[in-house]
Amino acid sequence: MASEHIEHKLALLPDLPGCYQMKDVMGKIIYVGKAKNLKNRVRSYFKSSHDGKTARLVAEIADFDYIVTSSDKEAFLLEITLIQKWQPYYNIKLKKGTGYPYIKITNERDPKLEITGDIKKDDAYYFGPYPNVYAAQETMHFLEKVYPLRRCNGYQGRPCLYYHMGQCLGACWRTVPEAEYAAQIAKIKSFLDGNTGKVTQHLTQAMNKAAAGLEFERAAELRDQLHYIDVTVEKQKIISTDKTQRDIFNFYMDKGWISIQIFFIRQARLMKRESRLFPIVNSAEEEFESFILQFYDRKNNVRPKEVLVPAGVNNAVLESVIGVPVRTPQRGEKRSLMELAHKNARIKLDEKFRLLELDNRTTIGAQREIFDALGLPFGHVMEAFDHSHIQGAEPVSAMVQFVDGRAEKANYRKYKLAQEEGDHSANEDQNTREVIRRRYTRLLKEHAALPDLILMDGGAIEMNAAKDVLENELNLDIPVAGMVKNNKHKTAALLFGDRDEPLDLDPQSQGFYLLERIQEEVHRFAITFHRQLRNKNSLASRLETIKGVGPRTRTKLLREFKTVNHIKEASLEDIQALGISKAVAQAVKVSLAAQ
Repeated sequence: MASEHIEHKLALLPDLPGCYQMKDVMGKIIYVGKAKNLKNRVRSYFKSSHDGKTARLVAEIADFDYIVTSSDKEAFLLEITLIQKWQPYYNIKLKKGTGYPYIKITNERDPKLEITGDIKKDDAYYFGPYPNVYAAQETMHFLEKVYPLRRCNGYQGRPCLYYHMGQCLGACWRTVPEAEYAAQIAKIKSFLDGNTGKVTQHLTQAMNKAAAGLEFERAAELRDQLHYIDVTVEKQKIISTDKTQRDIFNFYMDKGWISIQIFFIRQARLMKRESRLFPIVNSAEEEFESFILQFYDRKNNVRPKEVLVPAGVNNAVLESVIGVPVRTPQRGEKRSLMELAHKNARIKLDEKFRLLELDNRTTIGAQREIFDALGLPFGHVMEAFDHSHIQGAEPVSAMVQFVDGRAEKANYRKYKLAQEEGDHSANEDQNTREVIRRRYTRLLKEHAALPDLILMDGGAIEMNAAKDVLENELNLDIPVAGMVKNNKHKTAALLFGDRDEPLDLDPQSQGFYLLERIQEEVHRFAITFHRQLRNKNSLASRLETIKGVGPRTRTKLLREFKTVNHIKEASLEDIQALGISKAVAQAVKVSLAAQ
């Protein structure tokens, strides 16, 4: 039986073609599949009875992911790439080679067409791979009739049967000029690259003529031939003939969150996809550019030969920093890949929001699981704290409140903290003591209700500092637990009790998912507050250096425009409308433009 988390994800699957990746409890990909309809195919694993190998696969599935493609053919080709890359345990076929055929023009004095499953370094021309094997064979037979090369085994002193049928250039009895072969090869390559207009027009006319003459079998044969050609030369973006190594970035923003997709194109195919979701403070374009710069600042990061980004991004700045050409495609295959990345980014973010909505339906039960795991009587109110600073400087803290598993944003609080000198751990201790003291001293003074559980984002330092203030300074008996992250900065366990023992929760339980949401939310709230404060202080300090800009003028500018870029974009009239003189407005514009 599928977990509630999987049930929720199944409900959100799109009715689109794509590839899905089944994962075990450790997040390892154990099976890759393709689908014309992701919703129907993936649901079938959990909604139907299975035996043998499929039953063992389903029993190991703890989660799944998927990539939406533009067509069924692209899903086929992406499946090949993903299986070769990840080598999933339950995929038998396709681990070596593509498993699908190519149409090959041999590299020899008298070239010929053939179907092959292996690509060799023999300077031959390869087209494919083609998911529909029969269609590839039929198309090759069609090409042999329309654009003949050599069909026989070579020189034999007399014309072969194919030559008499017009399907061989006659290498069986004469020396065919290389120019004659070159002309035919150029036509075949053009055809396989998708330039089939004249051929399909001719076949369509012949089919209509046959149907009008009541030659229905002949008309059906021509109809099938048109279908095979269409399937074989269908445009796709997953595998190309351009072998340039490139990374493709695109994003989608909604409700204060940005979803970023990175496609890694290697060996002329889409080899890997990464996704990122995080809340943003500045404009989507600014956050997107910052993300790309940080992405290539990681250790052991091998840069591609080219980076593709959407319009609206400062390509020149990115290119100067990362040292790789940064381009925005306007048409063709690269443009289509950009659109596919944007489509997947939107689907990923929509899925996150809809999963949260579905998860909220079981929030009370999820909260009960957390209290049961801690051995506490059920409580309705949980408050979580997190700190943010830059190496101890400019510290802030944030508190979020969850009631019966739902965020009560009206009760969120943020705190500027005193700046202490010392090592990082000492700062964490002092920050925790200050915010706990301030929060619950105020509640006691106001005779307000106290929470049933306090969650500290961090480890034993934060948890024990909070307990010490509550018990020994405020004489309060409120349970405190520490939310611990693993080395990938993901929720891992809860610290609780006198010995700071970690409590391992079922990672597929609703309680665990609620804990993840709480930790993610308090971290987002703290980071957002810290960025806002830092941006405001940075802008204020830059404004202080401008002659004629006093405290009142700074306050007006900060309140109205928020960021330097907004002030730069504002007209002189917009700034003067705040009651600022023209001379000062000009000084602001000139000074900020020069910085």
